[in-house]
Amino acid sequence: MERKHTNPPDIREKGAPRDGKPQASDHRLFMQLLAFGDCGDSRPLADALALAGVQGALYEDVNDPYGTAVVTFSDDPDFFVTKLRDLLHDKTFATLRPKPQFTMFGRTYAIGYEPDLEETLIGRPRRSVLNPQWPWAIWYPLRRSGAFAQLPAEQQRGILGEHGSIGMAFGQADYAHDVRLACHGLDEHDNDFVIGLTGKQLYPLSAVVQAMRKTKQTSQYLASLGPFLVGKAVWQSQL
Repeated sequence: MERKHTNPPDIREKGAPRDGKPQASDHRLFMQLLAFGDCGDSRPLADALALAGVQGALYEDVNDPYGTAVVTFSDDPDFFVTKLRDLLHDKTFATLRPKPQFTMFGRTYAIGYEPDLEETLIGRPRRSVLNPQWPWAIWYPLRRSGAFAQLPAEQQRGILGEHGSIGMAFGQADYAHDVRLACHGLDEHDNDFVIGLTGKQLYPLSAVVQAMRKTKQTSQYLASLGPFLVGKAVWQSQL
């Protein structure tokens, strides 16, 4: 019996119609955060990253006086197993102690309502990481509970809307700016998302996390949250 032909799924990112035309794109950023200990001086790391032409930021860890973390990004995932891997094998990084519990890796995504799809997938996340006016950062993974996935789509939108309105208010006030990454199947702990918060000061980043605790998504539909990497950028590539 001949097998029925099925069309391949459309896995492009989708945005809201623009000028009467649907938006769709297969252009997205992959981002990774790697943390290290035993770093007595972060300046050689910054020099090595700059010399290699890497796009990203180098943080000094608030919670570890010898800790540092590197967030890098590319629209080509091969970057992480070629150019970045070679750099991390170089003597500048090779003496550091990896802290894999803080490793985070994900991809930018759209939910279908974005008025400017390219801005959502590429422009905004780059600015959040590279803006020299926003050196403070908190990065963490999260996993939603299975119960959320079973909710009707309209109810999910309402729950996410509550969460999004808080983030929008903090962003408009220039208190906190977010990076939202999907990491389904990319995270060894089976997390769903990676969140990065950046800003001028540290307190507002903590405040937005605190405000999110009261939302229905965080209080009822998260299975896990964290660990949290808290740092301040000592080097950022050019915006």
